[in-house]
Amino acid sequence: MGRHELEYPKEVINKVKRHDERGQYPKVIHPLTSTTTTANHSLITPLLISASYALKTIHGLINSSPLVHVSFNIPSSPFPATLPMIGQMGSFTRPSADISEPLDLYIHGYVSSRLMNLGRDASSGSGDDGAKGLPVCVSASHVDGIVLSLSAFNHSYNYRSAVLFGNATLVEDREEKLYAMELITNGVVPDRWRHTRLPVTGAELQSTSLLRVKIASGSAKIRDGNASDDRHDLEDQGLVDRVWTGVLPMYQAVGEPVPSSYNSQAGLPEHLGGFSRDFSVESKEYSEQAARKK
Repeated sequence: MGRHELEYPKEVINKVKRHDERGQYPKVIHPLTSTTTTANHSLITPLLISASYALKTIHGLINSSPLVHVSFNIPSSPFPATLPMIGQMGSFTRPSADISEPLDLYIHGYVSSRLMNLGRDASSGSGDDGAKGLPVCVSASHVDGIVLSLSAFNHSYNYRSAVLFGNATLVEDREEKLYAMELITNGVVPDRWRHTRLPVTGAELQSTSLLRVKIASGSAKIRDGNASDDRHDLEDQGLVDRVWTGVLPMYQAVGEPVPSSYNSQAGLPEHLGGFSRDFSVESKEYSEQAARKK
């Protein structure tokens, strides 16, 4: 019997809207007549948008994103703030746990940054919901293709996006800080940590702060497939003959390495060469497969 896939509970805060099961359309209540119809009933190709609450899917999207965007409220400001940060999912107490299991999110930053200061202040108290730490919303996204349809209205992207909600507290234990620094470094380039100068100096530890976000909920929204168009446009042969439709795959790739002025290695180490090859190939393959998905 297969293992049950763990999911975040579907709640008001993380529920994905404006989607339905693959190939089905959401119901729309007309405000004037109160009658119910199926949205986009004349669309020939079904909407290829899906939601996921699976830990494996959401954590994978966060870990594979070069940057995550962290949003939080500032007590002295009328506006919330959103910062691009480097983060990675992991568990200090269960380091062998994989991305399909409950994990914390570790975020790296400068010791005196505003986010770290707020996280430090919130670590000793609790919020309105009784949870300890600074409430944050963390998002990540990947664009896999530009979807070009007959009408501008039906243009879209193929994409994968994830959102996490949780409470951030400052990591103060030295061993946990080292664990998180290694986790994040290897999240940028696999196996990079042990190929750097070690151990970390006291000054480096002192100038670096890390937040541990205890996750309360999360969700992912994914769009893949090709173009969709309305029946009346597809029946206009002149329009079909005139306008190119389809997907332009879009993906991230690692370019040709540029050595530093003091680099003395003759060639590229295997851990970098392997990462460069695999990252570019896998990104390209995924974007092309997403475009062809039916």
